[in-house]
Amino acid sequence: MKTSIFETLARLATRRVAQLMALGMAAAVVATMGAIAPAEAHGEKSQQAFLRMRTLNWYDFKWSKTSINVNEEMVLEGKVHIFSAWPQAVANPRISFLNPGEPGPVLVRTAQYFGDQFAPRSVSLVPGKDYAFHINLKGRRAGRWHVHAQINVEGGGPIVGPGQWIEIKGDMADFKDPITLLDGTTVDLETYGIGRIYAWHMPWLIAGAAWILYWFFKKGIIASYLRVAEGREEQAVNDNDRRIGAIVLAVTILVTIVAYAMTNSAFPRTIPLQAGLLKPLTPIETEGTAGVGPKQVTVDLKGGVYKVPGRELTINVEVANKTDEPIRLGEYTAAGLRFLNPDVFTTKPDFPDYLLADRGVSVDPAPIAPGETKTIVVKIQDARWDIERLSDLAYDTDSQIGGLVFFFTPSGKRYAAEIGGPVIPKFVAGDMP
Repeated sequence: MKTSIFETLARLATRRVAQLMALGMAAAVVATMGAIAPAEAHGEKSQQAFLRMRTLNWYDFKWSKTSINVNEEMVLEGKVHIFSAWPQAVANPRISFLNPGEPGPVLVRTAQYFGDQFAPRSVSLVPGKDYAFHINLKGRRAGRWHVHAQINVEGGGPIVGPGQWIEIKGDMADFKDPITLLDGTTVDLETYGIGRIYAWHMPWLIAGAAWILYWFFKKGIIASYLRVAEGREEQAVNDNDRRIGAIVLAVTILVTIVAYAMTNSAFPRTIPLQAGLLKPLTPIETEGTAGVGPKQVTVDLKGGVYKVPGRELTINVEVANKTDEPIRLGEYTAAGLRFLNPDVFTTKPDFPDYLLADRGVSVDPAPIAPGETKTIVVKIQDARWDIERLSDLAYDTDSQIGGLVFFFTPSGKRYAAEIGGPVIPKFVAGDMP
């Protein structure tokens, strides 16, 4: 079937428009590259408010050091509460992996633990439980880096915890990562096998480039695509091309078999990939050290309002005090942010400023007596609701909050309870209805 002059002209015009669009996009990219500045934003802000508030509640978070040298070690530790009303939109944390959140391998992980259990692989986390963890890190690349803990949930992606700026001083060329193997020899993981990696990767890169160039100069990649798109597949590949393809395939299989045999002969003893699932983990159970659950202090959310203009969450909370001391609400934490009651926290704790609202909670100053059940009105107000994009809960389909509330006794004991439920977003100023 012959192509009409109009179809030919239309095809040429389409190609010309596509070329002009590509040139325009390239010019726009080049024009804006000069305005690119180093990123200062925190990646966790990009995650939805419900994901950060109603999945993992991080607390007691500490960075042992904020300034280290290359090869110097530090510890990142904390606790995490797995929200019992885990959102249906996120995969259950049955298979999860603890990891430091950092911009590339600026620190290397030397060990990590859940409680006292060494956890080099995936773990199974149970909603409603609390787990203590710590990660041992060693400085590798000099610079100033934002370092978090994060838990990657299979099917749910990474959920990022609080972050702190860590300064690493020195020269990366001095970095060493020695490790003793099972046969007693010591190797440096930073440089071990680098020569072999280059020796095997370069031939494959050259072979791949040669394959692409063959098709580019012989047929033209775009021209071949157009032939296939127009239904002329037989013109895109001929018998000679098939012969060359068969030869390349045979050589590739042969090289792979020989390379595998050589590597297996050179390294007869190997360690399998650590792809197992570690369970069960030991959760935190000790009362009075902020283990969360149906214990001596229970709370029930009786409704609330989030005022968008005032960046204020006001909630009615029924608190049952089953301890033998009076208690006062001192802190609300969600998504790594800490909102504090200044009547309880008379000194500012050591925590990243961008996550700390040290005057963010106001509540009835009267304590809840032992054995008393009382409904209190809690106001949580701070600009960080907007800065950290938690105010986006007003636009969620279910508008639910989540987090932990901490109560304190005169003797210094601390009790924690999970809190969560729907609140009503309010877009005009004024008091609660």
